[in-house]
Amino acid sequence: MAAIGSEIERLIQLLAKLPGLGPRSARRAALALLKKRDTLLEPLADALREAADAILTCEVRGNLDTQSPCAICSDMRRDPHILCVVEDVADLWALERASVFRGRYHVLGGALSALDGITPERLNVTQLLERVKHGVDEVILAMNATVEGQTTAHYLMDILGDMKVTRLAHGVPVGGELDYLDEGTLSAAFKARRAL
Repeated sequence: MAAIGSEIERLIQLLAKLPGLGPRSARRAALALLKKRDTLLEPLADALREAADAILTCEVRGNLDTQSPCAICSDMRRDPHILCVVEDVADLWALERASVFRGRYHVLGGALSALDGITPERLNVTQLLERVKHGVDEVILAMNATVEGQTTAHYLMDILGDMKVTRLAHGVPVGGELDYLDEGTLSAAFKARRAL
């Protein structure tokens, strides 16, 4: 294989660090960017530069926006008495895309993981405890259905004490076929069954 320039190799290496892109996909993406330099590479480089300069982390709950407090925190139409706790900004964005929640959010910044050394002190747990003291009636735990997510949810339920704490339901997705579901999903669905 012919050698490629160090700038191209650096581009490939950086692209390969993105989630879902391995070395092979990164090479294809780099080649596509370079072939469409005027219509894709340069506008992308400008957008990345502008995002790096303008995007802030919300001081209230950890969302990413061009202002702090972010647009969601600043929206007075949202119910300040219901707080939805998510692991990451991506989870918050997913809930916002679905338009299912009109309260406030709190981003933990991850999930507890003994293997990765992520302890409560490394997450935004102290800030969460401070926020719930000020007029929050319900905390919704929207943790991922992973071992780490469930561990985090149990930990938060314990430290939130007498507060009303609810969790998102787990189980069979809408349109899902039982034959294609894993055992964990089926088990959660059976445990969460309800009367009709």
